Order: sequence, then C-alpha cells, then structure tokens
Amino acid sequence: MPEKWHGLQDVELRYRQRYVDMVMNQDVRDVFVKRSKVVQSIRRFFDSRGYVEVETPMMQQIAGGAAARPFVTHHNTLDIDLYLRIAPELYLKRLVVGGLDRVYEINRNFRNEGMSTQHNPEFTMLEFYQAYADYKDMMQLTEDLLSQVAQDVNGATITNFNGHEIDFANWQRLSMREAIMKYWPEEAGAKPEMSDFASAESVGKLVQRLNATHTPHMAFDPKDPAGKTIAALFEHIAEEHLIQPTILYDFPVAISPLSKNKRDEPDWVERFELFVGGLEIGNAFSELNDPEEQRRRFEAQLQEKERGDEEAHAMDEDYIRALSYGLPPTGGEGIGIDRLTMLLTGAKSIRDVILFPLLRPQAVQELVTEEPETEKK
Repeated sequence: MPEKWHGLQDVELRYRQRYVDMVMNQDVRDVFVKRSKVVQSIRRFFDSRGYVEVETPMMQQIAGGAAARPFVTHHNTLDIDLYLRIAPELYLKRLVVGGLDRVYEINRNFRNEGMSTQHNPEFTMLEFYQAYADYKDMMQLTEDLLSQVAQDVNGATITNFNGHEIDFANWQRLSMREAIMKYWPEEAGAKPEMSDFASAESVGKLVQRLNATHTPHMAFDPKDPAGKTIAALFEHIAEEHLIQPTILYDFPVAISPLSKNKRDEPDWVERFELFVGGLEIGNAFSELNDPEEQRRRFEAQLQEKERGDEEAHAMDEDYIRALSYGLPPTGGEGIGIDRLTMLLTGAKSIRDVILFPLLRPQAVQELVTEEPETEKK
C-alpha cells in the first residue's frame, strides 16, 4: 500500500487503481456513497409520482434519440451490425404509445466521442416521459426533482462547485435568444434584437459583427441553417455564464429533430436544456408526435449526414410507424447522472464520479513495474 503520510497522489494512478484510491481516501468513498444516494433519491421521486421504471435495449439496429457518433459492434448469428445505445429515447416513447403514460429509465449510454473533464464515452443518464404533459410541465417537474435530490444527498439545496455557491431551489428561465442578448459582449456593439434572429442573412451579420470585435472568433459556415448558427452563437457567447441553475428554452428546429414546433413560431421548438455551474446537465422537450412531420425532420437530418455531419439522425421507419399508431401529447427529458453528481460533490472531473473511467491503455512495462510485490517463499 502507499505510505500513509503522502497517500496516493498521482491522479491517473488513482483512476487506474480505484481500489487503492478508495482504501487510502475516505473522501473518495464518500463521493460514491453520495452518487448512490442521488440514484436512490431519483427513484423515490418518480416512484412516488406513479412512474414505471423500465429497461430498453443497449444494442440497437439504428442509433437514434440523440445527435452523437455511436460505437459499432457485430452480431455473428444474425450477421448484422449493431450500435451501442446513444440514447433510449425512441424506445421509451414507443412505450408511451403502448399505454405506459409515465416511464423512466436510469440507463448507460455510449458515445464514440472525445474525452474531457465533462465527457466519458460511457455514462449514465436518467430519461423520463409523461403523457399529457409539455415542456412547461417538465420545467416545473425538473425544478422539484433537482431541489429534492440536492436536499436528500447534501441535506440542503445549496452546493459549492468550482468556487461558486449554487442553490438548486433558485432557478432562472431564459430563452436561447434572450440568453444571447443578455450576454452579448459590449465590445461587439449594440445588443441584438429579436428581429436579428429571423433569417440566415441577419444571423450571419451578427456573427460577422461579433468576429470583427471579439476574440476568440466564432467558426461560421454560411451554408448552415440559421437555427444551427444561432445555437452556435449561444454556445460561444452565453453558455459559460450560466452558473446558477438555468432553464434555457425555445430552440431552433434545425437542431431539434424530435421536438414539437412552437405554435406561433414554426422555426422554433418547445425544448429546453438545463445549465448549472456552467455544465449542461439535461435536455427536454414537448415530444414531436406528428409522424409526417417526423419523417420530414429525419429526411432533413439525412441531408446533414450527406454533408458530413456524423452526428445527424438516421431514418427510423419503425419509430415513425409507432407515431402513426398515436403518441399522446408527451413531455420528455434526459438528465446526466454523472454531471449532477459532480455538482453535488464539488468534483472537478467526471472521472472523479465514475468508479472505473475509460483510460488510455498502459504499456506492458508500466504494468509490470506497478504490480504489487508478493512475499517470497
């Protein structure tokens, strides 16, 4: 064992040898006890509201339900490629079609993407769906859920993360356009107005004005739909400022293939994301339940795929068929368990809240060097 005075201090070695890390560091054990309490609290919350916990496939013939690059595997007997689940969404909504009006799943998702302090290729999500609800109902449910989880885990709704005191009982709500206007940098001139988001041309002028006076510059492709550029503007300008719990609502249809259109603004959808401590921890919307419109959205995504977007949605004919049988008005949401645990424990990296995070393989020589010595006989 490492000598007790200095303990186990090499960060990467701690992740590789979590068993030693937990023996040496009481605070590490405490983090994972809290993580367990997060999941217990979530289950109590939904069970008490009449939700049914379900399990959906982790291996899928079509990678759907999110914009992400999947892992691919192969089934020998059927001789078909399968994808590790990037999201359970389309299966959970099939269950709502089948008459389960309130369902939730605490699930493992897999996305073949980069790794960072906020991203691990294998991660845990909560997803839940409620029939006869919309994204405004989901907003209130979310505020109630997260304030309750914080209370259950920490004994208070207040937590400390990255030097900020965060109160899960105090939420602000901003539309995406309002957030861009609120956090528009002074050096870029007058704040945008709602009319500036009306067309690809006017949005392009905003980007040009921003890049002329503000660094770092924002990447911009004039061929992108206006909605995609607006979302990029938000990420570039406003996202880092969302420290206190924030519901960011009303998203462009161009980046929301599964969301219901706003009745008064067809280029926008009834969708929101959750931001806390500068992290995006959740995504929700009023579910699109029109099969013809869903087909059009999938076809638009296929065009994006042909342009090289590896995260664009594939066509899922069976899901469209399920919608044809009738999905009632439904609100749905996904919340990242790992990032929520980071916020409630003050962890600086997602690896600190995953027992065995994915790491680069060690060289054989390193493994031999680090093997514990055994007593010679």
